[in-house]
Amino acid sequence: MNLCDASSKKIQFRKTFSRSNKIPVKSIKSPDGDIIDCINIYHQPAFDHPLLKNHTILMRPSLHPQKGPIGEGELFKSNAHGQEDEKTFAQLWQLSGECPEGTIPITRNQKARNFKRYAKKKHKSFSQLDDPSTHEHAVAYVQNNVYFGAKATINVWQPQVQTSGEFSLAQIWVLAGANSFLNSVEAGWMVSPSLYGDNNTRLFTFWTRDGYQSVGCYNLFCPGFVQTNTTIALGATISPVSTYHGAQYEIILCIFKDPKQNVWWLQYGNDGVIGYWPASIFTSLADSASLIQWGGEVVNTAQGGQHTTTQMGSGHFAEEQAGAASYFRNLQVVDQSNTLVPPGDITSAAPKSNCYDIILAKNDDAGDFFFYGGPGRNPNCP
Repeated sequence: MNLCDASSKKIQFRKTFSRSNKIPVKSIKSPDGDIIDCINIYHQPAFDHPLLKNHTILMRPSLHPQKGPIGEGELFKSNAHGQEDEKTFAQLWQLSGECPEGTIPITRNQKARNFKRYAKKKHKSFSQLDDPSTHEHAVAYVQNNVYFGAKATINVWQPQVQTSGEFSLAQIWVLAGANSFLNSVEAGWMVSPSLYGDNNTRLFTFWTRDGYQSVGCYNLFCPGFVQTNTTIALGATISPVSTYHGAQYEIILCIFKDPKQNVWWLQYGNDGVIGYWPASIFTSLADSASLIQWGGEVVNTAQGGQHTTTQMGSGHFAEEQAGAASYFRNLQVVDQSNTLVPPGDITSAAPKSNCYDIILAKNDDAGDFFFYGGPGRNPNCP
């Protein structure tokens, strides 16, 4: 069994594009302090990639995955205000204005600078890590099949992060290959003080084609992802977020391969799209994926033999369930007939279950789902 996980090696990624032709058409001040620059869609970072110099922007998929049966999530609705389509997807900057037609929103905090992401590599299992004190996970996964995408409804929280060098996220991974040939496209929400300068919950994407060694980046920090959406900014704050035994908020994300256009689309809601990764920038993912993961990840940099207090998900263990624990529901994969179907035999992994755990479940209302997360340091996770 081969799975993707973390080693202790640190990798620097650079935002390589020049801002000389990235002069904003308009700039918007967000209530959270962000500046959103509206950049001509043809001047976005993607077109500084050598493989995309003559790329023609694709404004919409040639087709969407056919919808299979999914539940409405009655288990979660007693305390939930689920965001079931793109009309209810909210980011704080949207309260202050909108970008003109023909532009895309780019958060100005994505300035030219280095930033860190711990590398990942393949391991026999999540219990056989080179250094389990760095990246820690609670995930569900399927593998050893051919996949053309994955989808989930993701509960949104604002976990507490102990230090600026750590982060906490919830995401979908679509992967293929191994070791230095590992390719991955990823999307979800995260809290990362080092990346964004605050503790807000933010929408993010990530991609790599060489096992997180040197090629790939978050959001639009480097050329690769082609954004088509004029109303959603990668890296911007998601609002509102869920509260303990209070209102629960969700985002629906789907990553799927468009075989006619030969790209991997990132979809939000049930039919809106944010943009795409051209298959030409990948090797192993040029055709299809062989591993899908859903779940949470934190970085633990705590010293002195103590575990970090960085929370995963809501900061509560899976056993507390709806209203307290964070969740993913309606897990689906895209099969070879371009249909969203149940994932099949799902496996879970939480190598440090006393710190962060996961409970898989399934019912007619919520489909395949799981609760996950935890507080980090506690009496059983010193």
